[in-house]
Amino acid sequence: VQLQASGGGLVQPGGSLRLSCAASGSTVDAYTITWFRQAPGKEREGVSCISRSSNNEWYADSVKGRFTISRDNVNNTVFLSMNSLKPEDTAVYYCAARKLGGCSPTAEWYLNWGQGTLVTVSS
Repeated sequence: VQLQASGGGLVQPGGSLRLSCAASGSTVDAYTITWFRQAPGKEREGVSCISRSSNNEWYADSVKGRFTISRDNVNNTVFLSMNSLKPEDTAVYYCAARKLGGCSPTAEWYLNWGQGTLVTVSS
């Protein structure tokens, strides 16, 4: 599966963005999809995940209640809706897919990655 992330941009604190992860080459519901982010000088961290078939969801504590992950099987896309954005959410956001296994924030377990989209939260 090939992934393409989009939807990043500049937003003020408290604002919202919706990121998209469009899949091609395979159906997105056959994969567990996780959003990761990497801020300057920091390690890549898992943000949110939606598992294949069972539709289990996982969120990092730092984004619970503010971010929502969803999957559109018709358009073969996974979304990350981000509300109440904070400056500390500033990072490059990546989507990644794994064929086997459920949600995990361990980046090394994902073989397929999108190119990343930059989210900047600043006034």
